[in-house]
Amino acid sequence: MTSVAEKSTGRTGEVQPKPSGGASRAAGWVRRAPLLPALIFMIVVTQLPFVATLVISFMDWNAYYPDEVGFAGVDNFRRVFTDVNMRDAVWTTILLTVGVVLISLLLGLGIALLLDRKFRGRGAVRTMMIAPFLVVPVAAALLWKHALYNPEYGLFNGALTWVWSLFGSDNPPQPDWISNMPLWSVIFALVWQWTPFMMLILLAGLQGRPLDVVEAARIDGASSWQIFRSMTLPHLRQYLELGALLGSIYIVQNFDAVFTITSGGLGTANLPYTIYQIFYQAHDYGRASAAAVIVVVGTIVIATFALRTVSSLFKEDPGR
Repeated sequence: MTSVAEKSTGRTGEVQPKPSGGASRAAGWVRRAPLLPALIFMIVVTQLPFVATLVISFMDWNAYYPDEVGFAGVDNFRRVFTDVNMRDAVWTTILLTVGVVLISLLLGLGIALLLDRKFRGRGAVRTMMIAPFLVVPVAAALLWKHALYNPEYGLFNGALTWVWSLFGSDNPPQPDWISNMPLWSVIFALVWQWTPFMMLILLAGLQGRPLDVVEAARIDGASSWQIFRSMTLPHLRQYLELGALLGSIYIVQNFDAVFTITSGGLGTANLPYTIYQIFYQAHDYGRASAAAVIVVVGTIVIATFALRTVSSLFKEDPGR
């Protein structure tokens, strides 16, 4: 009867030879070979265009002057940082990003706290709350521009007319929402779409709370506000940071809402829209590429903080 050690070697008294370095490398390539097409596709689709953009950013290339194409060095980057319109676009991008992220986080936190409670139909309500995030961004922007903001047939002015009619008034206010508050019009549309995203992240954090500790605090006489302030909020800190960072990455690059709702007018032109104007209207490919490189670098910086936050979430609980 052979022993366990003998079975592991294959035959009694013989030890299976270890594969050589070349054989192990060949086996590794065999395992990785099916992934090569996907890797090549990702490089072609994502990295080569960025390399081309980086090269063009150092060139003096304007389609209106095709005979004057040449090397510009860092002049395009200098023009980007000294351009008044670009500085305004940076400020608008900051206001847009901060406004959308903060409001979405606050609303997402409130909705997550409500959906964390047990009630009949909670699964259906959660599914419906996610729906705005699944809408195509251009379709969502068109919905807000025409179905809600339109001063003639929009839902907001229709609601004002109905409310005023309850009090017997025949002259309700009919504001032009986009003209009166252009930046806020874009912010509200993006908040509607990004609040479900924040809610999902925070709801996942709430469901990871140690409920036994919460119940113990409740038994000791702690109020709901004290539990939220001293236990729930510190537990959600990293989830709030993650939601803010991920939301910032996407909202900094938002083009659809600005282009669709305001067409970049009335002081709503952010960095992506300004780059679009430089590239497709001014046809200054070098300066547009330099601005795009700056946006990509800024996004990478934000993404680095997001990845660190994600890694800290996993380090916090070794059992995950």
